[in-house]
Amino acid sequence: MEYFAHPTAIIDEGCSIGLGTKIWHFSHIMIGARLGEKCNIGQNVVVSPEVILGNNVKVQNNVSIYTGVICEDDVFLGPSCVFTNIINPRSAVNRKDQYAKTIVGQGASIGANSTIVCGHNIGKYAFIGAGAVVTKTIPDYALVVGNPAKHIGWMSEYGHRLNFNEEGIAICPEANHEYKIENEKVTRIK
Repeated sequence: MEYFAHPTAIIDEGCSIGLGTKIWHFSHIMIGARLGEKCNIGQNVVVSPEVILGNNVKVQNNVSIYTGVICEDDVFLGPSCVFTNIINPRSAVNRKDQYAKTIVGQGASIGANSTIVCGHNIGKYAFIGAGAVVTKTIPDYALVVGNPAKHIGWMSEYGHRLNFNEEGIAICPEANHEYKIENEKVTRIK
């Protein structure tokens, strides 16, 4: 078998699941969902129709990923985080034609119990603190916390807080990668 699925997992027909992906207890992968290679889908996860997960996406227990969400490679979704897909839901009003798209950039981490309000993209290597409620687009490498989420700093690709010197340069203490900040935009320079 190309992927592993626990016997209690439900995998609808018409899904695409990459080589080496693992799907654990009581999770539901719905029709048209596309999961890349080497993903890990924790217990009690819902991956709705047409959701796209890149390679090596880690989804912890109790996460809900609704239609309209795209996670690029190496994204981490913490326990019980949730995405929305309608900005103004009502039980009696069908708005399935109004699903808003949310893209989570490569290497981003979303903390436990966070909520990502639809239509707001998360930048590459951004770090969303536990319990944050994201109500606007988050730039690459940004660190945001709180409700509503506030931008309080910058993170390296290895998940360390970046401290920029007078020249706008910071070095990741673990990987020794160098970053530059200009006009409130961070880029990795070497």
